[in-house]
Amino acid sequence: MLNRFRNRALGPADKAVVLAVGVVLLAAVAFVVVRLLPEECGSGLEAAGDECVGVTATVLEGDPELKGLIRAVADENARAEKGWTDPENGQSRIPYVRVALMMPFTTDATSAMSTEQIARALAGAHAAQLRANAQAGPRYQLLLANDGKDLDQWKPVVDRLTKMADDDRAPLVGVFGMPSSTPDTLAAARALSAHRIPAIGPILTSTTMEAGYLFKTSPSNELFAESLREYLGDHPGNGTGFLVSDRREQDSYSADLRDVFLAHFGKEYGLKQRQASYLGLTGDDEGVPQRFSDAARSICLTRADTVFFAGRDHDLPHLVDRLANEPSCDHGKPTRILKVGIGMDPESTTTDITEQLRQARITLVGAASVDTRSWAGNEELPAGPRTFLKQFDKLRAKLGNDPTHQKPWGNKPLDDGYAVMYYDAFTVLSQATGRAYDDINGGEGNGTGPVLPTHDDVYNTVVNMNILGTRSGASCVNCVRGASGTFGFDDSPDTRKWAVCKPVPVIEYPEPAAGAKTKTARVHRSYEDIFDGACP
Repeated sequence: MLNRFRNRALGPADKAVVLAVGVVLLAAVAFVVVRLLPEECGSGLEAAGDECVGVTATVLEGDPELKGLIRAVADENARAEKGWTDPENGQSRIPYVRVALMMPFTTDATSAMSTEQIARALAGAHAAQLRANAQAGPRYQLLLANDGKDLDQWKPVVDRLTKMADDDRAPLVGVFGMPSSTPDTLAAARALSAHRIPAIGPILTSTTMEAGYLFKTSPSNELFAESLREYLGDHPGNGTGFLVSDRREQDSYSADLRDVFLAHFGKEYGLKQRQASYLGLTGDDEGVPQRFSDAARSICLTRADTVFFAGRDHDLPHLVDRLANEPSCDHGKPTRILKVGIGMDPESTTTDITEQLRQARITLVGAASVDTRSWAGNEELPAGPRTFLKQFDKLRAKLGNDPTHQKPWGNKPLDDGYAVMYYDAFTVLSQATGRAYDDINGGEGNGTGPVLPTHDDVYNTVVNMNILGTRSGASCVNCVRGASGTFGFDDSPDTRKWAVCKPVPVIEYPEPAAGAKTKTARVHRSYEDIFDGACP
């Protein structure tokens, strides 16, 4: 029967059947192709794998939990534009500029930021935007610049940003974000510098993160180590140390921190002959990540009481777990794990981890960019943190009425310091923009309307937001009184655009009992030797 069908010429009915089958097959193929392609990304964005990367002042597709926050930023951006193009009720037109937040807005198991970290960073940036837009001077659009979950899609982002810098109507005056010290981050910063666009790294700490127009509001690993040295000067331990480091090749942060620990503490604590490595979670290196069994056994075998951890915060709980459950350890004697970071990551202070730390007599000792845990109950907070808390609480209340907002930042939204540091980074750019705007317009504008500062004007202002030495001590005239403390910048080759006089607190967790406080009495300040330790 089959052969007869093959040999028979197709009649009209057969042709109709074949044509119908062909149409169905084509439709099915088209459906599959469409399903495999990314959804329409929207203006200013383009598809890169399963992500939409690029720059937008409106809504972009991020993790679903971020929907409410992203919508709130888009609404404020629209308000800023409307205040210039179509002000309401006969109000005067208010010009606006653009500031770009460059970071991921989507996540997976090994991405550069978690959803919670993205939410906290975005909330801090948006709080700063709202504060700046409530003040005199130009308003600010907060552009969302998605460079991919692994930070490797920065080229299309930078291409779009450089074009915006030349927009006279609403110029791009600066970029901030870039949440991880990686080769891609450094390449992006250098590309922005080639176009003279100032960039602020809120949480970059690797000493390798240096580009001509890149400023850092967080201390470097080197500055963190100096703060830890002061702590260890008061609490040296038994002198036996152990170094645990992440061996991922693309993590400039961990590699740099390992080198800094060896340079500062290697000889004194014997780190070269007592060390172990592990594979961190972030990145695509081959192998099972977060294996700390060998490191835990070695720490216990050598009876080291001071462990230097050169890795990411999200890996630390796994080291604590292995160390607390290692049978060969003498948990009757205390152990310190020294780390550096932006704050105290909530993953390291969960109920389970805290119980493990207490039972095994392990204390986390972290040099930090900001210690928000110390703010609780402090009625004498400086103006910087007070203003931040007021604005952040106002934002939380506003979002609480938004049914799409899922409170993705967790129940400890300030502990890791992300919200604070992203707030301060935006504040640096808005403060510099406002000052340049006033200078250019003489406080009154000109006959043709206000002249907006350019990215060059903003850069030239930031490099002069410095701490001044006077006869009566250091003074803050043009510097930043931020939520994370008072600090400034200069163009000195000695400071390399790291924040000057930035507080570098040391946090102990779990906190010792009230009668057994061991914290260093004073807080170290970055480059304080320039001012003989008298930072404002």
